[in-house]
Amino acid sequence: MTLDNILEEIKKANSIVLLTHKSPDGDAIGSSLAFYIALKQFGKTADLIIEEMPRVYKFLPCANEARKIEEAKPQYDLAIALDCATEQRIEGQEEIFENAKVTISIDHHESNKMFADYNFVNPAAPACAQILIGIFEYIGIEITTDIGACILTGIITDTGGFKYSTISPETFEFTAHILSKGVDVSDIYKKVLQIKTRSHFKLSQIATARLEFLEDEKITFTYITKEDERKVEAEPGDHEGIVEIARDIEGVEVAILLRETDEGFKASLRSNGKVNVSDVCMIFGGGGHPRAAGCTLSYSLEESKQKIIAQVKANL
Repeated sequence: MTLDNILEEIKKANSIVLLTHKSPDGDAIGSSLAFYIALKQFGKTADLIIEEMPRVYKFLPCANEARKIEEAKPQYDLAIALDCATEQRIEGQEEIFENAKVTISIDHHESNKMFADYNFVNPAAPACAQILIGIFEYIGIEITTDIGACILTGIITDTGGFKYSTISPETFEFTAHILSKGVDVSDIYKKVLQIKTRSHFKLSQIATARLEFLEDEKITFTYITKEDERKVEAEPGDHEGIVEIARDIEGVEVAILLRETDEGFKASLRSNGKVNVSDVCMIFGGGGHPRAAGCTLSYSLEESKQKIIAQVKANL
């Protein structure tokens, strides 16, 4: 049984590293921090590698203990990847993962490639963080208020504040349980979903001003450049949620946001259900969920725009 294997490997390991995907969202951050704190409770120390910690999540317990890639050891007994559908999603950290003696993947994406030695994947879970509840219970970890706050952050962000169809009765049962333990659910909700930085607001203005409506207004397209982010003094995570502004417009089926990075243009796609945007992104080496997915396009802005729009049109 995979959970037995995971428990055994954690017990045996003298050195453990926790990894998640580049440009981590709330589920990636929450899951990683929850597992990091759980390992401490289990009597194990681990290195938590998060290259860019978005400002919005710095309030979470142990967020200040995350390390940069260059601080990682040459080799670990055990590497655990959280919220990653493929090894490529651990962008920039693949070598750390590959050099580990044993690898584990814990994830909830339908497109997961089962790339680790042990894979615990539940596509029915609304967030990777929710999977951890069962894992922690199995291996005897008490879900403290600190762990609960991290898990709840992952659930709240990946369900859009409990509004996506992926939520389950267990989602609310856990929320009720952690609320009874003293975790301020409303405060976490406000911090991770409602409060926006000024830079985020300014980026939203730029993206909204560029918004294009295509295919009888069923598709929207916009973009953000590195120069835009420089001008508004954006920090990691300030672009999060911008693509949802267009998705929520009446009649829109798919919203597309391109964000310029050093590797190319990061495409973020959101769907209202008719189009499986994970399938679209997988064509370009990305993936995600049917209603929320992403990929990186190594082309010019105009080429990236035409290629991603063409694939969305083909799936309308």
